[in-house]
Amino acid sequence: MIDLSTAPEQARDERVESVLSAMTLEEKVGSLLVARVVAGAGGTLWEGTDGESPFGFTATTELIRSRHVTHLTLMNAAPIDELARWGGHVRELAASTRLGIPVSVAADPMHGRNRNVQVAMSGGGFTVLPEPIGLAATCDRQLVREAARMMGEELKAAGIRIALHPMADLATEPRWGRVAGTFGEDPALASEMVTAYIAGLQDAGVAATVKHFPGGGPQQGGEDSHFERGAHTVYPGGRFDEHLAPFAAAVQAGVVRVMPGYAAPLGLDYDEVGFAFERRILTEVLRERLGFDGVVVTDFNIVTGMRLPRLGIEFPVRAWGMLQASPAERVARLFDAGVDQLGGEDDPAPMLEALERGLISEERIDESVRRVLREKGRLGLLGDPHGGEPNHGAADVGSIRERIATPEHRALARRVQRASVVALQGAPLAITPGTRVYAEGVDRDVLARRATPVDDIGDADVAILRIPAPFEPREGMLEQGFHQGSLDFASSTIEHIRAIAARVPTVVDVFLERAAVLTPLAALPITLVGTFGVDDEVLLDAVTGAAATSGRLPLDIPRSMAAVEASREDVPFDTVDPLFRFGFGLVWSK
Repeated sequence: MIDLSTAPEQARDERVESVLSAMTLEEKVGSLLVARVVAGAGGTLWEGTDGESPFGFTATTELIRSRHVTHLTLMNAAPIDELARWGGHVRELAASTRLGIPVSVAADPMHGRNRNVQVAMSGGGFTVLPEPIGLAATCDRQLVREAARMMGEELKAAGIRIALHPMADLATEPRWGRVAGTFGEDPALASEMVTAYIAGLQDAGVAATVKHFPGGGPQQGGEDSHFERGAHTVYPGGRFDEHLAPFAAAVQAGVVRVMPGYAAPLGLDYDEVGFAFERRILTEVLRERLGFDGVVVTDFNIVTGMRLPRLGIEFPVRAWGMLQASPAERVARLFDAGVDQLGGEDDPAPMLEALERGLISEERIDESVRRVLREKGRLGLLGDPHGGEPNHGAADVGSIRERIATPEHRALARRVQRASVVALQGAPLAITPGTRVYAEGVDRDVLARRATPVDDIGDADVAILRIPAPFEPREGMLEQGFHQGSLDFASSTIEHIRAIAARVPTVVDVFLERAAVLTPLAALPITLVGTFGVDDEVLLDAVTGAAATSGRLPLDIPRSMAAVEASREDVPFDTVDPLFRFGFGLVWSK
């Protein structure tokens, strides 16, 4: 359990009760909302007037001063010096409120390459690591803990004290668009990785949020639960408890926060409503069976949906199984189930209405406010019970670059990236400065440091190709960010690679954000590599023998789409005769 406060526990509890007793009902309600925000231009507070955000979020000052919000989720990857400046403004604004309760800032993953703003952010100057699936490919718990601690140190330096990760979901449905955020298909490996990841983040003083309880992997047909076509998880193999296992490990590791999934289960002895609405899931399983005593926060916009007024777009609420209920009725059922905070919501009206109508009691609200304040105390955000200032841990603008993307952090990231590369077929290529290399998907300047880049395959001695895993493009502003559907490469892609491989020795690296069907590629005379988010230099080290490979597949690679479609969504390793099995990886010596 994370605990940065130097005060005795009894004194901290007294501080929590003192703050709680001083809060008005409106202040209590505000503390249970987790509002979306963006950092304004130059690190200013977003007040809805500078035109920098297409989303049109509520002005930050209104959120904190008028709506009494004490939890914000950052939705843009601002440069780190601007982020430090913005965080300072947020702290000043919070300090100016009646009770001066500090604001806790949360964020989705910021250290990878995923640019789907609904689930992750990249850029801004943070150290770059592989996606979580790549951390699992290292099979190295200590290395993953070190990497997570580094992430936590950088987040804390930027003023971000709540991480909306890790995902403890099992990647048992290969078509699912969130596979890259998981630790793979195996319950035991995922449990080990989740434990190490949480320990590292919380060692650094950042609250981890494990999601999507009790397991979002078995999405029906692989469709994501952000959208109505993915509203259900299914269990044709009866493996609910296997999906629960990594979450049990997370609770055992002392995770501070849990986020239930959007999906409603089919084929289980639970109501067919989103997991956050089901008391038997959150209270009986999570709190009573697993012993979790921290904060439960919903996934975002489960009460009122999301509006983007500047774009003229409104997205429906993700309250699967509760679409006919009113916002106040949804709030009442969420809190009856065991929820403490509403993710992505900034309007207090539904909760106030539920209280006014007697659908929930102020005593029940107090339970959740107490948990939220206790968490702030453990993070050192409530200050010393005897009058000391809160310890935000954030760097000022002048020193933030000394704490983020440091040489030591970049060296650690390079170690992690190298350990995640999985060699699947063939052998490294011998490349010298005079070797003429035709490349696709590789930065020319990086390549030029060790070989001679050429633009025409006819002039090349060897070829190096970096390609993404296939997916079916989707329509819609939000859905197009999720790579889902077929795992088959287009025939034109295979023929293009075949033509190149017929002329020169060829390396093909596939970014395995999902378990692509590699069978047509494996039939070609090529060196085949799978990666999960590594720099060009790291890849070139691996495929030229400059560095050894040690990565292992954290999931099966299916032989065909027919095998994927015939497999059961909830069953690990269920595709018939996989091309490459979990744990496979060639060792190429340095």
